[in-house]
Amino acid sequence: VYTNISRDGMMQGVNTEATAALGDAVSIPIIASGGVSTLADIQSLGQQIHRGISGAIVGRALYEGSVNLSEAQQ
Repeated sequence: VYTNISRDGMMQGVNTEATAALGDAVSIPIIASGGVSTLADIQSLGQQIHRGISGAIVGRALYEGSVNLSEAQQ
């Protein structure tokens, strides 16, 4: 789990590039955390699966209703 602590809980969007760069650097799957606030953030991470991103933690966005769980799972 890679948590961008400067974005965690802030609803400012995920740092896809930093997360993908970590995925490039290690040989284990990366779960993104911190800043995921929209379906577009999840889609952006999903486009980087080939770089080792395997999932995302979506906490506050689900709680506040800015991300629909069934849409995110698709």
